[in-house]
Amino acid sequence: MGAILNLVERNLHEVQVDADRMLFHIPSSSLFTTDAVTGGIIDTLRQQGCSPEDLVQRLAGRFPGQEVSETLRELIALELVSDGSPLTPEIGVKRVERTALNTVVLNVNTGCNLSCTYCYKEDLDKPSAGRKMAVETAEASVEMLLRESPDETRYSVVFFGGEPLSNRALIEHMVGYCERRFAAAGKQVEFIMTTNATLLTEEIVDWLDAHRFGLSISIDGPKTVHDRNRITVGGQGTYDVVRRKADMLLSRYRSRPVGARVTLTRGITDVETIWNHLFNEMGFAEVGFAPVTSGDLSDYNLTGEELVQVFANMKALGRRYLEAALEHRNIGFSNLHQLITDIHEGQKKALPCGAGLKMLAVDHEGGLNLCHRFTGSSLPTFGDVHSGVKQAELNDFLSLRLDRQGTGCDTCRIRNLCSGGCYHESYARYGDPTHPTYHYCDLMRDWVDFGIEVYSRIMAANPAFISRYITPRKAH
Repeated sequence: MGAILNLVERNLHEVQVDADRMLFHIPSSSLFTTDAVTGGIIDTLRQQGCSPEDLVQRLAGRFPGQEVSETLRELIALELVSDGSPLTPEIGVKRVERTALNTVVLNVNTGCNLSCTYCYKEDLDKPSAGRKMAVETAEASVEMLLRESPDETRYSVVFFGGEPLSNRALIEHMVGYCERRFAAAGKQVEFIMTTNATLLTEEIVDWLDAHRFGLSISIDGPKTVHDRNRITVGGQGTYDVVRRKADMLLSRYRSRPVGARVTLTRGITDVETIWNHLFNEMGFAEVGFAPVTSGDLSDYNLTGEELVQVFANMKALGRRYLEAALEHRNIGFSNLHQLITDIHEGQKKALPCGAGLKMLAVDHEGGLNLCHRFTGSSLPTFGDVHSGVKQAELNDFLSLRLDRQGTGCDTCRIRNLCSGGCYHESYARYGDPTHPTYHYCDLMRDWVDFGIEVYSRIMAANPAFISRYITPRKAH
């Protein structure tokens, strides 16, 4: 009598796409079409565990014994079926021992010329009270990056605010400094910035273009939507000026695609109308949506019902994305595009993002924060740009989130795509950045299932879309 075989349910998830059973291999985030033999084994073992001999016997009327045995060996190797042998620990490392920083976010000014009602920035000031980062701090940030992680080949320097262009002099100084410094070290550097667009001029746009900045513009949609929350310090809507500046930017900018970043707050769920305005009418290359559910100002958080509606509307836009993909067109829906990229590349994330692991954010005083959202918060910093990273404290923090025992993440089918969710979302909602974002779980699981379905349909009908629009993303 052989060992008793059992399904390892925590490692497999099936999604039905028309007549196909798609098997999502959770440990590797890989997707397979379930063939008849595999489906037969899964269905049989789901009813009751049995020995390999019994399994061959039960399926004898449908499949040759050798075929069942060969498929069974593959499923055991994938740890989708257990023969009683110990399973490989999913996250082999239970502790973060070393971080490999390649990105520094410079919070160049706490001041902002807007006063967006929902802003999460905990250190935001009016323009006159803005605390600007000093040149010495910014240069020390770059030196810290090279000192802490000298072996990386490519680095990113991100300019953030407030409104980063309100400290334009520092940005221009640092671009010159970085281009010389990284070239001398034989390294590549790229510059990234998110801006509200209001301070852009033709001269600034051409300069950003010459230095190949990766740009994102904060804009919430058509005038009626945008002007609800994105207002000046004096309370005036900013759509007209942002639209004028963005049109100018999009007509002149050539070096890289420009994306729009949309914040969804209470009362705003119409994803398709916003996307249509920004993509089709204005011409942004990509549009990404960030739903607010855990901001400090609860009046602006989406309600539970609105969040459900947002995801339903994102799926409606996702169906348009699929329709376009089958015609070999990319309609720039960032959220779904990123999910499909993760599925295609078999992304297996032990942690939710690069915060603390590959990226740290520097506040205006030089303190090292987990990410740009934490500058000015009560979460302790992890060292400063002069004395370096408090590696032990940072490793301890990241290792807390790495440990999934006793959390719903331990067996969740999207655990390697979500990895517990955004640290700042957890911090704002639960007061603990290591706490999983449970309020998102069911919606995120459904969203990933939708992504699997869209990806499967694209691969079946127009795989060239993946090689044209998904694979090249790694090159940027």
